[in-house]
Amino acid sequence: MPRISLYKPEKGQDYAFLDRTVNEMFTVGGTDVFVHKYLGPRNPEEEEATATQPRYNAVKETNIQDMLFLENRDRKYDSSVYTLRGIYNVADIDFDMSQFGLFLQNDTLFMTIPISTSVETLGRKIMPGDVFELPHLKDEYALNDFNLALKRYYVVEDISRAAEGFSVSWYPHLYRVKLKQIVDSQEFKGILDLPAQEGSSQTLRDVLSTYEKEMQINEAVVAQAEADTTKSGYETSHLYTLQTDAKGNTELVTTDTNELDASTQNELADRVNQTPDRSGYQGYLVGDGIAPNGEVFGHGITFPTSAIKGDYFLRTDFLPNRLFRFDKTRWVKMEDGVRMTLTNTDTRATQKGTFINNTATNQIGGETVTERQSLSKALKPKADN
Repeated sequence: MPRISLYKPEKGQDYAFLDRTVNEMFTVGGTDVFVHKYLGPRNPEEEEATATQPRYNAVKETNIQDMLFLENRDRKYDSSVYTLRGIYNVADIDFDMSQFGLFLQNDTLFMTIPISTSVETLGRKIMPGDVFELPHLKDEYALNDFNLALKRYYVVEDISRAAEGFSVSWYPHLYRVKLKQIVDSQEFKGILDLPAQEGSSQTLRDVLSTYEKEMQINEAVVAQAEADTTKSGYETSHLYTLQTDAKGNTELVTTDTNELDASTQNELADRVNQTPDRSGYQGYLVGDGIAPNGEVFGHGITFPTSAIKGDYFLRTDFLPNRLFRFDKTRWVKMEDGVRMTLTNTDTRATQKGTFINNTATNQIGGETVTERQSLSKALKPKADN
């Protein structure tokens, strides 16, 4: 009499019966899943010209496009959509407080799929890169500007055999699939370029992508920051600077109008034009190249030929611009205009604009290189004649 054993080396009638039972359970209690089959990385060398735009074939789906980062950015998806049945636990949006901070875990799903049905439908097993569309999660009442229902797309990140899918015969019947909600990125361009609905001129990117809103928010934040802080450093132009003597004490200049005569006009002119000979505020990035107390000053690449004591002049041929004060015999440096605008769209006379972001080119050994590269380039040894 043969020994009784639930496990058999071959998949016999018992396995087929259990597999049909599992598939029937998914047919009755599962939900539809639309599968966008991943065909592999796009192959630009095999271009198929069409009437509207070029179409690229795909290489084998197990190939890796970028071996450095181990990713496939230019993905090609099948134009046909396959239908499967899946089951997953619907959970409320909850916070993950197991680590420092607060995290939302509402964009990851774990779904079970019958093995035999998925392989027969797709022609292969489910793999990372496949995109699942869940039609039962469409939002018909979304707060958007389109009269369309927002669909939900998830990409397969991982797949394994589900523990609950093993039958008494020790053979698996279910796949456990980890799904992550897709974002508007290069990988899913082939899906997001599809029409939002049949006959619509709008694409799924127009409806689902948050890129435009995020860019508008970012630009608004930058604009507000530029309005609040137009330049780097500290603003001191609205503060008043008192004239001080050689000892650093406040120097007050007064004139008795009853004693004025023609002989004191020159001395009086110097006293009336008594301007601070130094900036009253020291610190990091306070020099703005503006005369203190709102005094009138000239600017140019050469000093004026006529000036009186206390005049200010801004030399624009200095980098950064330099403010000078005339002390009756010579022009004395006051400060440098080191405060610069912080916007990235402006040409800044700082190291950020001319050194870190240097895009200039140069000729080294007959080869055109950018200046941000090392100039100590090793020369190739010449061959002996």
